[in-house]
Amino acid sequence: MPKTGVLLVNLGTPDDAKLGPVRRYLFQFLNDPRVIDLPWLARKILVNLIIVPFRAFGSTKIYKELWTDKGSPLIIYGESNRDELQKRLGEDYGVHLAMRYQNPSMEKVLGEMRLQNYKKIIIIPLFPHYASASSGSAMERALKIISKWWVIPEISMVSQFWDHPKYIDAFVARGKQYNIDEYDHVLFSYHGLPERHVNKVYDDGIPCKDHDCETEINEENKFCYKATCYATTRLLAERLNIPEEKYTVAFQSRLDKKWLEPFSDEIVEERAKKGDKKLLAFSPAFIADCLETTVEIGVEYQEIFEEQGGEKVQLVESLNDHPLWVDCLESLVRDRT
Repeated sequence: MPKTGVLLVNLGTPDDAKLGPVRRYLFQFLNDPRVIDLPWLARKILVNLIIVPFRAFGSTKIYKELWTDKGSPLIIYGESNRDELQKRLGEDYGVHLAMRYQNPSMEKVLGEMRLQNYKKIIIIPLFPHYASASSGSAMERALKIISKWWVIPEISMVSQFWDHPKYIDAFVARGKQYNIDEYDHVLFSYHGLPERHVNKVYDDGIPCKDHDCETEINEENKFCYKATCYATTRLLAERLNIPEEKYTVAFQSRLDKKWLEPFSDEIVEERAKKGDKKLLAFSPAFIADCLETTVEIGVEYQEIFEEQGGEKVQLVESLNDHPLWVDCLESLVRDRT
């Protein structure tokens, strides 16, 4: 019987690219207080009466663009990662996959893991950079579920892995599929966050923008999402020999102007206006292709770029089920056993 359980957790996806499942997903996701950190009543009014009713139809249309014959890429690649990691680790381990929102649910999967009577459980939220709205939410939910068990085994959690050498190796391998010299500029686009989320990382009351997050990692900002995104970019740029003047770090998927800047879509537009014809876009915050990569960058940014005179925005694929990415997952597990 396996002695160690491994739980891979990603954000989640609707059960189908139809209005009902998309609406249920948005309700669950956006009502998480770690995602929209407003007082309970304000969050309920904003999410349930404004955001979901107005966004559900548009989001359903976008999910239909993303969907494949086999379903959601997030599930497809997640299951592939789970199965390949199980082969690598062998019979002493049991590898499981859950989604923070919707299915397979954390409640169901952790319930199955409880019955395995594991001596130890390793939980890996599949987010390279710590953010309360992603890694924090997944870890909090896991602890709430496990806290109700009568027997609680040893628990180990991975809060972030943006600087893991094998994670960097995997994205470098993806980048090397392209001749970077052929591109006028390189965009490193990360999922955005409200500025208040990164400001809450610091207990000294000094906002993120005053902590040198764009230039260094230190003891104060090591869990700051913005700081780790910039640090990831520096590691990748160094390995791929991309000079500083040839790349830009930016943040996508914003809801309002009080999110991390610069905004990726505005950088795409700006680069086209400057005369760039070919743009290479990395999105290292995502380990699997999803709405934000395939549709937002691959389709929407392409349209913006063309409208301003550009020709091609080339998306660098996410890690998906690349063997070097599975190497990283294996290393994260073995380092904790």
